[in-house]
Amino acid sequence: MAYDRIQPAAFVPAPDVGPFLVTHYALSFPRAWRDPLKEHYRHGKPERYSRHRIQVPIVRLNRLITAVAPDLVSVAAKAPLDDAKPWLYANAPYPKAVMSSFIHAWLRDLQPGAEGHAKVKETAGHLDIDGLDWGLVGVDMLEQTLTEGGTASPADHLWRLLPETLASRIARQEPPYEHFGQRLHFRQVAQPAGAPGAELVSWPPLEHTSGRGAKERAWYYSAYIRLSLRTVPFDPTPRIHLTTGVRRWVRGPVWMPQRGSVSVYLLADDSLVPDGPSPERFAVGAIRWVPASGGHEWVQGGPEGMLSQVSAVANFPSADLMAKEPESWFTGREGVTAAVLHHTMMGAHGVKSGIMPMERRRLTEWAASALEPEFVRVRAFGRSGIRRQMPFNVLEDTLSVKKTATEEEKAGIARRNTEILVRNAAERRLRVAQAVGAGGLTAVLLYQTDAMRDLLIAAAEENLGLAGHCVAPGPELWAWEHPDLTVRIHVRQAGALASRLGGDRAPRRGVEWDAAVDARRAEVGTALHDWLRDTAGPAQLAFVELEGRDGFKRRTSDPKFAIRVGCADAGLVSQFLDLPDPAGTAPEKDSGPHRAAAAWSDGLRQLGMRIVPQHSVGERIPEKLNQVAFWLVKRRIGGDNQYPQFTPIAVLIRPGQGCVMGRSPETQDWVPYPELLKNLVGRVRGTDLKFRQQQEDATALFIKQTLYKLRGEPTLVLTHAQNTRERWPWLQNKGLVADGMRLGNGPLQRLAAHGRQLRVVRVAGSVRDETAQWWAPDGDEAAGVAKGLWRPSDAGDGNRIFYSTSDKASQHKHARDISKFTEHRNDGGRSLRKPDKAAWNPELLEIGVVGLQPGDDPEPWAMFVHQQRFAYDYTDALGLPLALHLASLTVEYALPYEEPEQAEPGTASIGAIPEDGTPEEGDEVAAEG
Repeated sequence: MAYDRIQPAAFVPAPDVGPFLVTHYALSFPRAWRDPLKEHYRHGKPERYSRHRIQVPIVRLNRLITAVAPDLVSVAAKAPLDDAKPWLYANAPYPKAVMSSFIHAWLRDLQPGAEGHAKVKETAGHLDIDGLDWGLVGVDMLEQTLTEGGTASPADHLWRLLPETLASRIARQEPPYEHFGQRLHFRQVAQPAGAPGAELVSWPPLEHTSGRGAKERAWYYSAYIRLSLRTVPFDPTPRIHLTTGVRRWVRGPVWMPQRGSVSVYLLADDSLVPDGPSPERFAVGAIRWVPASGGHEWVQGGPEGMLSQVSAVANFPSADLMAKEPESWFTGREGVTAAVLHHTMMGAHGVKSGIMPMERRRLTEWAASALEPEFVRVRAFGRSGIRRQMPFNVLEDTLSVKKTATEEEKAGIARRNTEILVRNAAERRLRVAQAVGAGGLTAVLLYQTDAMRDLLIAAAEENLGLAGHCVAPGPELWAWEHPDLTVRIHVRQAGALASRLGGDRAPRRGVEWDAAVDARRAEVGTALHDWLRDTAGPAQLAFVELEGRDGFKRRTSDPKFAIRVGCADAGLVSQFLDLPDPAGTAPEKDSGPHRAAAAWSDGLRQLGMRIVPQHSVGERIPEKLNQVAFWLVKRRIGGDNQYPQFTPIAVLIRPGQGCVMGRSPETQDWVPYPELLKNLVGRVRGTDLKFRQQQEDATALFIKQTLYKLRGEPTLVLTHAQNTRERWPWLQNKGLVADGMRLGNGPLQRLAAHGRQLRVVRVAGSVRDETAQWWAPDGDEAAGVAKGLWRPSDAGDGNRIFYSTSDKASQHKHARDISKFTEHRNDGGRSLRKPDKAAWNPELLEIGVVGLQPGDDPEPWAMFVHQQRFAYDYTDALGLPLALHLASLTVEYALPYEEPEQAEPGTASIGAIPEDGTPEEGDEVAAEG
């Protein structure tokens, strides 16, 4: 069914409602605390930890409050230390004695160890902690200014406070959500200061049973509602995005990561700290495994942890019992109701993710009634006025056969489809030949099973139409000599090269893991050099059959990174195939042929082979248009990564060029795409890119140099908001000015100053709820999914913001009215409550046409970008336009691995910092719309 509109789950202030004022109690950090706290934090630390510290770190203090005082709302990720800027909001003053215990515990946390006691006492003496007073304030919930570009800029505290205020109204709403006689009751969940909004979960949890007899098992889950304050470029009206989905809870022993922790939702009958009020919201704590003690503990709950300092640990459930049998707290135990949040890394869950559009519509519309009268639903988006919304086919579609076709008609369609496949294969051969050059394509297949080996060989032959041209039929060399293209595939057993790192015992992160990776890297590189020494030409591509991520109990045993580095050493890009489906899979459900075909196509794309969507917009787009996509390849130090990386890259699709090109600061000029990929392997961020300002400067210089090389040529720059704006601040909503551009700290310039044929488009996805969920309305209650380019119904002339959607992914075939949270029946009375079915709704991709030349119409450019998501050689629509998609894939080659000679064993990596500190200049980008 073709829909002519879609409805975002977004809400704007009602135009005919007066001021939206809400009374709260507020608490500020006194300005006089600034210097004593900064000096307290810096005491005893190396200069590098304090040189760039501007604000006092309160991340761990905020986490403590989230864990034990969930009804307090923190609106500052860093201490504002300003009497006029509140840090905490509440419905009632929080007891002074408890707040004092929080501050003292935090001071102790900033100065741990025996020598810290005296410093804590000294600093506390400089602070009038007992003098902290809650003040009753009236908060204008719509306070904002406008940016230079005309975008709404809400007051800083509203990013957290407004969603929390609206969430509390949803939690109190009567009647509760109800469908088919079943009800859901929602409770708020405490959120840290940096969270994108407010959250509610349905409680008590829902139950789904799978299996029969001895294999029967119960699974537990809840619905969630999340509210976020967001803005849209060039729009003076802020909005609330209302997101709905599934929270899944762990039953049975909790899988624990080697490093890091798992989240626990806690609802206590009484306060978790002495003399505190009974909470109304879920608190959020975390437990982790402690190898030294061989047990579990609450994070911050060690001998000197803040939970112990505020006497909260005794009121928490036993961490060991929580990890062993978390379901025993679902209905309450020892005065606490609790649940451990399921993560995909914990393995499969009997309840699948996602909800279908009809259930999303019901739940959203129920919650939306609590937002009235101050907020109303945004008007539905209508289709773009450009009639043809899909690109022209580069390859031909095969013909379908109607059920009523005669045998003669079926035979005729089969003949025509054979001719189409022959023509398509010829076109692919031409594109591959252009990408790899006169020497043809040489690949290596490292296989583990005969089945996947045979499937990949068959996929290569079918994809390129090589049947009848085979000159070497294996077993170690398959070769085809076609007049258009020579293809060689060297076949070898992967053997030990694909085995787990460390064998039966996974290596530990750090020196042990580095050594295991280095050893496997050398083994792979040596083997490939030996196997390919006498080949007719250099090999470009390796296919490796490997267990999927779930096949490795410990992430450090996964050899994929090491194999990829070894392949790069031998001059090959690499593509991985999963092992065949488990034995017993019905032939009609075996995904092996599909996965082999997809792996072959993905491998060719890594070689820079291009089948670019041919737009249907006509002369409004220049004929020879370059597409340049910028991307920041970055890895921060974390539990699974010791080696940071920061590398700006660009991907170029140039008309008439047979290969996708790329560049980075290290390549100087454009190089073939596979060379860009291999250049990123093993790269580690240097000290010259350690701080935020250094990275912003490097990004600005790289963009400037890249655009300079394309001056005089029609060029479309594609950028991704969530990936790049952190180091290109102009891309933030508050920085955008139509038809202008700012690089780094430079001035805002007219776009033409960087090129009179330059255009810039910024796309933004749903990360941090930046774009809203949506559905296509079908009558008063039903809803579906629609593909197309959309524009706000109330958008005026010169609108710059459009939205792109795709159809459901091919693997998601379920009906639109399947439900998970309550009973639902079709017209025939059959139950459609199916928690075990995965649901997937396409993302709403925002296309901001932010930079144009005089006389340009934004809508054709938005349509061009939308059509670049529909590349013929991909089964489904891409999440991003093709050039940006290829740029994003470079991250797979930015491995968390450092060359042995670059660091001495056992030394800390560059930039290693405590959890609560950062040596970077400035703060992380604040949440914005």
